[in-house]
Amino acid sequence: MAVTLEIVRDSFPIAGRFVIARGAKTEAHVVTAVLRDGAHIGRGECVPYARYGESVENVVAAIEAQRGAIEAGTDRMALQRLMPPGAARNAVDCAMWDLEAKRSGHPAWRTAGFPRLTPLVTAYTLSVGAPAEMHAAAVRAANRPLLKIKLAGEGDAERLVAVRAGAPHATLIVDANEAWREDTLAAQFAACAASGVALVEQPLPAGQDEILAHIPRPIPICADESAHDSASLPGLKGRYDAINIKLDKTGGLTEALAMAQAARAQGFEIMAGCMVGSSLAMAPAVLIGQMAAFVDLDGPLLLARDREPGLLYEGSTLEPPSPALWG
Repeated sequence: MAVTLEIVRDSFPIAGRFVIARGAKTEAHVVTAVLRDGAHIGRGECVPYARYGESVENVVAAIEAQRGAIEAGTDRMALQRLMPPGAARNAVDCAMWDLEAKRSGHPAWRTAGFPRLTPLVTAYTLSVGAPAEMHAAAVRAANRPLLKIKLAGEGDAERLVAVRAGAPHATLIVDANEAWREDTLAAQFAACAASGVALVEQPLPAGQDEILAHIPRPIPICADESAHDSASLPGLKGRYDAINIKLDKTGGLTEALAMAQAARAQGFEIMAGCMVGSSLAMAPAVLIGQMAAFVDLDGPLLLARDREPGLLYEGSTLEPPSPALWG
């Protein structure tokens, strides 16, 4: 069935600053694909990510290049062949899922094969900073059961000690965002073990992580920048214990579900992750969260303003999305 496509650029202010090893930002710039068939509307949001050469402009251009096929009624499976993995395809794919649910009256989770959706406990992210700053942030978030700690390399041991002192009862996962180096890896792992870290995410730069297959891994290691879609998985075996599935990397929910199934079959644990976006970006990822050992879908919690209606968070507990939002 033919549809009309609208491409919308949106910005959401971040509460304070979001800081990782690669830099800081104060706004989340997103692109939303809106599909209309006259009676129903489907929406999908993506977050262009400069680490992968993406910008709002080139993501909009990539979607625009497929306008003819999209408006002619191409389906999700054909979309996988028309567009490569990445943010642009994610927005369109998730809009197709939403439109399909609205047309059929069947929720997206049922189409995806889930018997139901259950609430999820999400990580809450602490930006990287000086140890004293991170200690104060940890104290403010100490009642949250799962904290994700952004690290940056030099000084990370002190940061971990500060965070653990501020949140003594929280489960900690850390994300180095490719900032560690081979010669300090053993020391960084030791510092994580001393602070009771449960998972280390992307310690080394993608493409420079072969050493992970040859050294002891005292803590499970999760691939993020090294893991994009199902085709990434064979190269991760022996190096990583888990993979972070983000819809902006896989190019949408369709490939994310396939990747999650393939990852589980190959023995990987799953983290359901996100970029910093609104509730519309998080909603389809809730389906991946149903399959995940770790959930990191806190994007809206980091914003000063979210979409309405948005997802419902009770502390760190994330409720499944309402049909008014997505799916």
